[in-house]
Amino acid sequence: MNVICCTLNAKYIHTNLAIRYLKAYASPEFDINLKEYTIKDPIINIVTDLYQQKPTVIGFSCYIWNIEETIKVVNMLKKIDKSIQIVFGGPEVSYDTVEWMKKVPNVDYIVLGEGEKTFKQLLFELKDKDNFKNVHGIAYREKDHVKITPQMNKLDLKELPSPYRFTEDLVHLGKRVTYIETSRGCPFSCQFCLSSIEVGVRYFDREKIKDDIRYLMANGAKTLKFVDRTFNISRSYAMEMFRFLIDEHLPGTVFQFEITADIMRPEVIEFLNNEAPKGLFRFEIGVQSTNDYTNELVMRKQNFSKLTRTVTMVKDGGKIDQHLDLIAGLPEEDYSSFRKTFNDVFEMRPEELQLGFLKMLRGTGLRLRAKEHDYVYMDHSPYEILGNNVLSFDDIVRIKQVEDVLEKYWNDHRMDRTIEYLVTNIFPSPFDFFQEFGSYWDKQGWSRIGHQLEDLFRRLYSFFKYQSEGELQTIGGLMKYDYLKNHKYKPRKPWWDTSIDKRQRVQVYKQITAQPLLLGETYLELQLDEKELYKHTMLEQVPFDMNHYLMTGEIVNNPTYLLVYFDPINGQTFIYPFILK
Repeated sequence: MNVICCTLNAKYIHTNLAIRYLKAYASPEFDINLKEYTIKDPIINIVTDLYQQKPTVIGFSCYIWNIEETIKVVNMLKKIDKSIQIVFGGPEVSYDTVEWMKKVPNVDYIVLGEGEKTFKQLLFELKDKDNFKNVHGIAYREKDHVKITPQMNKLDLKELPSPYRFTEDLVHLGKRVTYIETSRGCPFSCQFCLSSIEVGVRYFDREKIKDDIRYLMANGAKTLKFVDRTFNISRSYAMEMFRFLIDEHLPGTVFQFEITADIMRPEVIEFLNNEAPKGLFRFEIGVQSTNDYTNELVMRKQNFSKLTRTVTMVKDGGKIDQHLDLIAGLPEEDYSSFRKTFNDVFEMRPEELQLGFLKMLRGTGLRLRAKEHDYVYMDHSPYEILGNNVLSFDDIVRIKQVEDVLEKYWNDHRMDRTIEYLVTNIFPSPFDFFQEFGSYWDKQGWSRIGHQLEDLFRRLYSFFKYQSEGELQTIGGLMKYDYLKNHKYKPRKPWWDTSIDKRQRVQVYKQITAQPLLLGETYLELQLDEKELYKHTMLEQVPFDMNHYLMTGEIVNNPTYLLVYFDPINGQTFIYPFILK
């Protein structure tokens, strides 16, 4: 029996942990082949590749991001060969299972919930007996009726074999994200999240996990992401793992965690700030909303002051980047309330702030009680909301405009000093800047076309020319600084028309050559000769004292030159602001 476990990932860099657990658990009785594609791959290419394997059974791992494309693959496969047995599993099909069996008649079986043992039982029945009543936790057809068998008790995770030791994965480890699971379940009951459905938290064997991590690092894994819903629910366990990772990590490795920030103790953060190498860890923190009534309605316990303390302490430590999540569209959070949530969280200046929209996931309490808040949402995945009793679709469109420019102008850190100045000095709040700019961006049609780096600067500058001339020169100067600071190599054509002609440039360079200390001791250490000065530097001017601004954040009108040196050997950039008297 030729068995394939398959999935369509969102991107090539992702790997699917579920199908690897199925393969590991089914061994040695069944030698399962793994096939991974992406949702961007042409359907005919996926079908052709699967068909050429001559499978008996194909199990598909199904999620909101791949279910629509997966159904297309299955329907095409069945047109070509009806004998292939199709099995669905995963969070997207573990709920409303009868509906899925009716909606997709080409699916022969659905595995509900935890699939390792159930899928193996199903394979035995398909191979020898065809008595599907003996398989716990599946949906199947008996004549024209859908039958569902009772699910088994939860697995003892300490007995599961490792999903990380397959030879065929070794070649990809350095190029893809490796997902690590040390526990299953969540102690919280957030009504928008599938993890709230399983009561309690179960742990894998710690020493086996450590051995797996050692093996993965030794074989080239660089990015390891822990998928535990709340990695730090047990302080002693988290501390043990943090200590292990600090002590045994290999250079260039990054570990990512989903943490609950308001339960993290200050002594844990102090330990990380003192012991963790910079860049080794990355935290993802779900804030979702700062509206107490909204959090109460979705049964979400959150102490925002303690969360703020954690995020601030981690940020001050300078060792760990933080990714904070918001969800627009939660119950009773209207546009004004969400604006406050956004500003509350942006005040902490996280390295990344992801603005997502509520998805009414199958099986969640919020979907089951959608009528209580007049929710309207997509009929197909990802079931994103289109409105509710306090948030209209017009409001959602406006917040999506914020999301668009937030991703490009904050999360990508292309112009941090410019954005900081704008949200602090020009606009009433950070949200107002992103909203006004996002609306302008959308009206220009830019959300529907591509862009280069220079386009992003031109478009922001265009927005300010349209909005007001008052601060245009200051903003333009900050944008020039950000643009040059983030270039590793000398740009051929910057986004602005240079204000310095050749004659002026020659005169300034002569003064620099004669008096290099004008630019400070660090410039003197470069020991640039005249040829290198002309070849590897740029000269630009801004209308204010840049050194004063960098030290104090205050704008003082005093034209300043910027000499930018692009180190051709190390790919580094150095900017030297100076004033000629």
